[in-house]
Amino acid sequence: MSVLRVVSYNIHKGRSATGARESLSQLRLGLYGLRPDLLFLQEVQGRNHRQSVLDAQHESLGAALGMDVCYGRNAVRTHTDHGNALLSRFRVLSYENEDVSDHRLEQRGLLHAVVSINNTDVHCIVVHLGLFAGGRSRQVLALVERIRRLVPADAPLLIAGDFNDWNNRLAPLFVKQLNLYEVFSVAPHAPHTGPLTMPAPLKALGQSLRMLGGSGGFGGRPQELGVDGMARTTPPPRTFPAAFPWFRLDRIYQRGFAVRTARVLHGKPWSQWSDHAPIFTELELP
Repeated sequence: MSVLRVVSYNIHKGRSATGARESLSQLRLGLYGLRPDLLFLQEVQGRNHRQSVLDAQHESLGAALGMDVCYGRNAVRTHTDHGNALLSRFRVLSYENEDVSDHRLEQRGLLHAVVSINNTDVHCIVVHLGLFAGGRSRQVLALVERIRRLVPADAPLLIAGDFNDWNNRLAPLFVKQLNLYEVFSVAPHAPHTGPLTMPAPLKALGQSLRMLGGSGGFGGRPQELGVDGMARTTPPPRTFPAAFPWFRLDRIYQRGFAVRTARVLHGKPWSQWSDHAPIFTELELP
């Protein structure tokens, strides 16, 4: 049996929550202290010709943490590019980045890697879905089709990243079609994720995001399927904005593991290093 330390984190291109300063060097130390086995990262800059300290962020983090690295370039600009990255303490057997961009203003990809853990092939997919409901739906269909085509039904599977799923519509689909469970839904003694008092600026932002994301009750408790197949109303954790987490954007879904712990790394210093809070989970692989 192997116990894996898994982190999902939107690192905001190595900049602070407000974007005013570089935070990659501090973030690198913070991740080192977590001793992760698998890192699912979003908004990673593979190239930055304007600021060398932010160039090749996946390689910099991989070297500091002693991990294998896969990078999926999605958005290409004149002086920069960014996308998703997977860092692994175990050998990466193969990887591929599938373009699932819905329009040219939002370039998105599915970074799919196969990692060998104690002679078991574990499939890992890093995602960062679009802001609009229609695009997210098409990207999720592409994700489901890819898994059905390339991932054996009995293979351990991890999907993690920034789902932009503030209406929490994905979990029932993943449970029913792929037998995937969000880690907080099955973790013992999962932290409370119930209602908080929302500041007025976040209320206004929530209204705007509802319009982008389509219909559905933001802030409500949509019904999902629990691990026993019964309905449950436990929502995923709040991860955005990091300074006052309110939106439930970041997730880790798993199949074939036992979940030991799951928590969001709230507060300082994490809230100073990115606009998202990272998710940390410990998983047992039989």
